[in-house]
Amino acid sequence: MTLDLATRKAAQPHFHTLLLESPFHERLAALDKTNDWYGWAGHKAPHALDDEELEYFAIRSTAAVFDISPMTKYRITGPGAVAFLDRLTVRNVAKLGINRVHYTAWCDDHGHVLDDGTLFRLGESEFRLCCQERHLPWLLDSAEGFAVDIREETGEVAGLALQGPTSYAILKEAGFAGVEALKPFQIGGFAHEGCTVTISRTGFTGDLGYELFVPRALALSLWDRLFEAGKFLGIRAIGYTALNRARIEAGFIVANADFMTAETALRGNRLRLPDEIGLDWMIDLEKPNFNGRRAIMAARAGKTLKHILVGMEIDGNVPPEHALVYHNKRREVGIVTAAIWSPLAKRNIAIASLERPYGERIQDGLWVEIYALRELQYQKLMKRARIVPRPFVTLARRSANPPGLF
Repeated sequence: MTLDLATRKAAQPHFHTLLLESPFHERLAALDKTNDWYGWAGHKAPHALDDEELEYFAIRSTAAVFDISPMTKYRITGPGAVAFLDRLTVRNVAKLGINRVHYTAWCDDHGHVLDDGTLFRLGESEFRLCCQERHLPWLLDSAEGFAVDIREETGEVAGLALQGPTSYAILKEAGFAGVEALKPFQIGGFAHEGCTVTISRTGFTGDLGYELFVPRALALSLWDRLFEAGKFLGIRAIGYTALNRARIEAGFIVANADFMTAETALRGNRLRLPDEIGLDWMIDLEKPNFNGRRAIMAARAGKTLKHILVGMEIDGNVPPEHALVYHNKRREVGIVTAAIWSPLAKRNIAIASLERPYGERIQDGLWVEIYALRELQYQKLMKRARIVPRPFVTLARRSANPPGLF
């Protein structure tokens, strides 16, 4: 018996599951000129909507809007929420004030990083945890014995990142009175369509910027409010390519790009402790026990840390994305995880994962091997690499109080 196409599709639905559309997809699709979409956490998201160069310069010159709705979001509430999150994450949650945000990470029992993300304290016992991967089974297992309720709210909450020098001016023009009082990593609630939009002074660009969260039903009205206010202030919707350039300049890392998360890695030598990806500064060893604490302390005491994540400046102007790193042009010692020619810094910059002691005690004699495609032929380039501090770009407006109108 021969099955028609519709019957075959119905019999194999997992092959034909469509990507979800974000609450802002209608507005994004109307602006799209490239049809350059990718899958982000099961959602359809744009690499670029128009010219990716103009989208990058919107971040640095005016204001850029990036849809962060696909970002995984968990609501964690209950009298045991602080104790649970202190047990789960490496930072001291008790020190996080109400209406504040901090960047954090969490590990498995071996000290390997499961993910990094932002933790929003919305009330005494109410939190929102935002991250790259989905972790509900892990969170629920870790909550055993704690008086806490955990649920995923990714699909219920729409989110926008508004980033760039005119971002505050747009919020002011949009009528969000009092938003100028928000300091970096502070949260406020503002009226919108008879409901509340949560605005935090946070972002992933290293620039002046904010993140806005509303119930899904109010997504399009929030978008329209911002774009009406920003029509003379250079507002532009952007895709991930432009955002990625800005985050590299800011020295920020991305899960499963600059490091493999513990649940995603297939090979044991791909796992990383916080100290091996530059997150050692956030670990609070004075607070009660947390997942991975013993393993992290043992690695530090025994000096068994194997890797280090570093910033690099590379000779020339060809970005060495995913290039191998060598010592004295002979010994392979690591790989570049992210790289761009920085329009703002006017430097060829990169983030690289190296095998210790390279990048730690041994910092000289590093080279990257680049294969540049030129007129249908690859040309091998060996370029000198120097270890430099991150961030590669520091902008005073990011932390200015009050923010400027620019």
